[in-house]
Parts: sequence; C-alpha cells; structure tokens
Amino acid sequence: MTLLQFITAAMPVLSVLLFLVILRLPATRAMPLSLILSAAMALLIWRMPLLQVSAAALEGLVVAATILWIIFGAIVLLNVLRATGALDAIRAGFSGVSPDRRIQLVIIAWLFGAFLEGASGFGTPAAIGAPLLVALGFTPLSAVVLALVADSSPVSFGAVGTPVIVGIGQGLPGATPDQVQAIAVQAISIDILVASLLPLIMCVMLTRFFATESKWCSWRAGLAVWPFALAAGLAFTVPAWLVARFLGPEFPSIIGGLSGLALMTLCARRGWLQPRTPWYFSDADRDRTLELTPTDEQPLSLVRAWMPYLLVAALLIVTRLTILPLQGWLSGVTLEWRQILGTDISASMAPLYLPGTLFLLTALAGAWLQRQSVQPWFSAIRTTARSLGPSVIALATAVPMVRIFLQSDLNAAGLQSMPLELATLAAGGLADQWLWAAPFVGALGSFIAGSATFSNMMFASFQQSVAVQTGLPETLVLALQLLGANAGNMICVVNVVAAASVVNLVGREGDIIRYTLLPMLYYALAAGAVATALLAWWPTF
Repeated sequence: MTLLQFITAAMPVLSVLLFLVILRLPATRAMPLSLILSAAMALLIWRMPLLQVSAAALEGLVVAATILWIIFGAIVLLNVLRATGALDAIRAGFSGVSPDRRIQLVIIAWLFGAFLEGASGFGTPAAIGAPLLVALGFTPLSAVVLALVADSSPVSFGAVGTPVIVGIGQGLPGATPDQVQAIAVQAISIDILVASLLPLIMCVMLTRFFATESKWCSWRAGLAVWPFALAAGLAFTVPAWLVARFLGPEFPSIIGGLSGLALMTLCARRGWLQPRTPWYFSDADRDRTLELTPTDEQPLSLVRAWMPYLLVAALLIVTRLTILPLQGWLSGVTLEWRQILGTDISASMAPLYLPGTLFLLTALAGAWLQRQSVQPWFSAIRTTARSLGPSVIALATAVPMVRIFLQSDLNAAGLQSMPLELATLAAGGLADQWLWAAPFVGALGSFIAGSATFSNMMFASFQQSVAVQTGLPETLVLALQLLGANAGNMICVVNVVAAASVVNLVGREGDIIRYTLLPMLYYALAAGAVATALLAWWPTF
C-alpha cells in the first residue's frame, strides 16, 4: 500500500478529526466535506468503480434513514413527556432519591443506560438517557458526553447479545457457541477491572469540566463520590460476568443493568456510600433542585410519569427475545433494495422492529396513560419534524462516507477493503505489542462503522489470524477486539451526531468528541494493560 493509498484509507478518520475536532466545524459542514473528499479519493486513488461508490453511498442513505427514525421517535417521546408534565414529575421524584448530580448521573447514564443497551442497542441509551439527564437539569453537553461514555462496557451484550452472537459468531466462520461464550466471558472478566472505574471517571469529568459556576468546579468533588461510583461499577460488571458465565451472552447487560439499578437506587435513597455534601452545577442549580421535592404537588403521580419509560423498556425486551414470536413478526416486515445499481450491495430496513417505532407508539400511549388527549402527540411530531433538518444533513453525508469505506474491497488497485488494509498495516508494525494494539483495531471499526457488531464481524477473523501468527491466546485477543469495539462506541461519529440531535446540540459534535476521546483512550489502553499483565502472571488466563 502506497502513501497515497494509506491516506485514502485513513481519510474517513483523518477528515473527521480535522474538520470536527481541530477546525471545529459543525457536522452539517464537516460531514459533507468529508464525504466529498473520501469519495473522490476512493475513485481516483483506491480505484473503486463509480457504480460501487454510488451504490455504497445509496446504501448509506438507507442506513441513515434508520438512524433518523430512531432519533425522531426519541425526540417525539421526549416532547410528549414534556408537554404532559411527566418530566417535571420525574425531576421532582429524583430529588427524593438523591439531589446530588453525581448520583443521578451514575443511576441514569450508567445503570439505566446499561439496561437500555442490553435491551435494544441501536443508540437507544443516548437517545433516551441524554434527554432524561437534561430534563433533570444537566447541561446538554454534559448529558451527551457522559451518556456516550457510559454506553461502552454494556455494548458487548447490547441488543440481547448481538455484538457477541452475531458480530463475533459471524466474524469467525465455524465458531461454536461455546467459543463465542468463552470470548464473552473473557471480555467481561477484563471489564471487571477496567469498566468498573468508568462511573468514577464520569463523575470526575462531570465535576471538573461541566460545572457552570467556578466554585463548583473541582477534581476533588468527583473523586469524593468514589465509594458509590466504584460500587455502581461493580454492581453492573459482576452480575454481568455471572450471567455471561452461567447463562450466556444474551442477558448480561439487561440483568447487570437491572440488578445494579435496584441496588444503587436503594443505596442512594438510604444515603449509603455517598458524600455528605451534594454536588450541583451552580448555586442556582442547587436552589432549583432543592425547591423540587417529592411532596410538591405535581400534575402527575411519579408512577404515571415513569410509565412511558417502563413501557419502552418492556417493549424493547419482548420484541427482542427470540423465544417469543414478536421478533420474527416485526423483523419480517422489511423494505429491501437488492443489488443497488446492479452491484452486490443491498440495503434493507425493518421499520416495525426499529426502536423509533416503539418510541412513537409509547409516546402515543403515554399521552393516554397520563390522561391527556392525543393532541400533544401530534404537536410533538410536528415540532420534532421541523427540528431535524441539521441532523438529516449530517447523517445523510456521514453514513454514506462510512459505507464507501466499508465497501471498498471492490477496486482496480488489487487491495482489500480500506479497514482491512489499515488493520493489516498495524499488524505488520505492532505484532510484538498486539495485546495493546488489538483494542484499537476494534475501536477503529466502531468509530467508522458506527456499530460494535459490524466492527466485530469485520475484524474478528483478522484478529484471530494475528493471534495465531504471534502465538497469543486467540480467546484473549478476540476479547480485546470486543472491548475495543465498546471503546470506539464513545467517539463514533454516527453516535455522536445522533446523540447531539436529541438534545439540540447539532454543531457541537467536535466538542463532544474532544471530551469522549480521553475516556475512550483509557478504556482501550487499560484493556490492553490488564490483558498484558494477566498473560504475564497467569499464562492460562
């Protein structure tokens, strides 16, 4: 691979970093520029056929439409809950659990988010969690950044185990269920040491970077909550390990999230493991929060206010369990575009199975459950549709760029696809340090593809091959691929654009990536460090 070919393969990564992170252009400008540059280089240097580039771009538009549908449904649900007064009741109710913003962050973003990821995936934790944090009084930027950081470790078992079962299972031809489960157990074993610290990192980021008044800005305030944050980390990872070890990869995030949510909510209510002094964004935030108490008169009871979220959670679970017929019925209704422009590229969408459809139905049911007419639902749809313009531009250019990158195996230059060429180049130079490099290959896949599942499908066999060539344990290297894909989920451009959309932060995508980049690096480097230490001290690990 020549230097120009390397730059072409890396262009989707380089352009995002240049335009979004360094030049700080909004995604509505950065992503169209990235698409034009990447497509031109794919044609001229990678020598992809014009039809292949065009078909990949059209496939990207279909994928972008599915993401936009999820965003649309999430925002409609949020707007309905705001119109019916449910968000005010939820915010008041949380003051009865804990007024401390650090505690609220851990419970909502880390534990409730883990449950949502396990039940659905598809960016649901950020789509639901970030707006809920904003409704509680968090700043939009802090809500999005920390929701993305939280949506990392649970991704291994997101959407009822899809990244493991489908991603690793299909990425390794001939892999048995026992092999797939062993990889999953290895990954969550490392995560007990790595991901259990993420809630504490989130709290430190919250108090250091997102206070709106200087007197509340400090590292110490984040570190002060370490007993609660560490307990919350273990409250997810340990049950997730037990479920992965004894039940399989389908339910670790669901059960880990639910059990951790129950345990840490009890701790929060009792004041266990918490600092004596709550933390707020500012004095004004403290005053507003203390004015809201569970005894205040609210237009809705707390149970009725939470009912739409409980209904969403229930629907996400029952529609994704393979033992029930609903998954087959809903996913069987598909819109397909086969052999786009005569190529081997096809695209499909299952509109009834997408979380966005469930969000819309739940929003309609929520208006009725909260004793309202359907008028708030229709009003929310109109308001949401008018607000989605910038998100449409960003995603309709970001996702086609990604698909061109992934479909680049058909070319006249005699090259593999761009991601595989980059990974092969990394393996040639970093073979002796592959336990450190393996997570970054997984992160590359998620960063570009916007999917941990696709990252695992794309790189699993490659990681296995490198493990064989270097004499490393295959299960350990593949577990690092799984964890790296989780890390990349924090910074992937598709997730960032989608999460920014639901809290009206379009144009701040570069700021979001700058904040999530350091936790992503921690996750990948810590996974490599733990794997290296375990292999040195415990060769049969």
